[in-house]
Amino acid sequence: MTTFFKACLFYLLFNTITANGQSKNIFDSSIAKARCRVIIDNDFSGDPDGLFQLVHHLLSPSVEIRAIIGSHLNVNDGFDRSKTQADNAAKEAREILSMMKLTGTVPVIAGSNTAMINDSTPVQSKGVQFIIKEALRTDTKTPLYVVCGAGLTEIASAVLTQPEIAKKITLVWIGGSEYTDLAFPPPNYSSPEYNLNIDINAAKVIFNKSSISIWQVPRNAYRQCLLSYAELLVNVKTKGAVGNYLAGKIEGIMKRLLKFGLNVGETYVIGDSPLVLLTALQSSFEPDPSSSRYVIKMAPRINDKGEYQFNENGRNIRVYDWLDTSLMFKDFFAKLSLFSK
Repeated sequence: MTTFFKACLFYLLFNTITANGQSKNIFDSSIAKARCRVIIDNDFSGDPDGLFQLVHHLLSPSVEIRAIIGSHLNVNDGFDRSKTQADNAAKEAREILSMMKLTGTVPVIAGSNTAMINDSTPVQSKGVQFIIKEALRTDTKTPLYVVCGAGLTEIASAVLTQPEIAKKITLVWIGGSEYTDLAFPPPNYSSPEYNLNIDINAAKVIFNKSSISIWQVPRNAYRQCLLSYAELLVNVKTKGAVGNYLAGKIEGIMKRLLKFGLNVGETYVIGDSPLVLLTALQSSFEPDPSSSRYVIKMAPRINDKGEYQFNENGRNIRVYDWLDTSLMFKDFFAKLSLFSK
């Protein structure tokens, strides 16, 4: 390889920030371009897996991140017991952007700090307003995904406020318990499932009342996303300030849990990263998350306890039951490594 060719390759891989400011351009910008729009909605002040998803999305040139919405947790959540959970989530997202030298390139919005009071009254927030505005755009035909790694407060309130946006959005949601014909719940499982329990009324809106297209990643699927502690040390912690920060978050949780007598072993569920796998890492031709497996099911009815019930009028939804975690993690490690050079 000639010196000139090496110089050209280095330039292509380690260029400056992209035109849309999404990430340090670690790819040839004439090849890797955005082909879908994404609004990220996650509880970044909670489980650190959302921060992994955020960094991974920011490093993915095939998505145009339109906004990052910080969302609330369950009011009794041990990760953040404050009454400003959404504000805190937005603060965490801004910290990641600052660390990646992307401050000001993507709007960061605090969603509602509280869940919906019922399944017919939307919350009012800037996050809801942004989703509606983006969905109603007429100057682009690029597909729009709203990706949620927590509760569904903002997207449910948006479709309640402006029902016509449902046909313009694909919702990718990490949440919901197992479907009994597909998988068994884990030992000592919680009910309702963690993310559904953040806002049961919002889940009722999305499943029972709306017509929005749903790609669901329930608990049995997102629990497949296991990152070993050894991989965390080798492939994340050593990859610059961002990698060290992310690894530190996981190590902090592991140490904290040990103080309470809970030994989580040597793996951690990075359960929000399928949001990247199913959007940024779609197949080249006939774009779709072709390396992962889903079934088509009738959307269940969500009851007041957050349980599934049969709904004879339920629309078809995708339910993912097997995820290509190899592609997902290898891509993340590669991008983080390129970014840290």
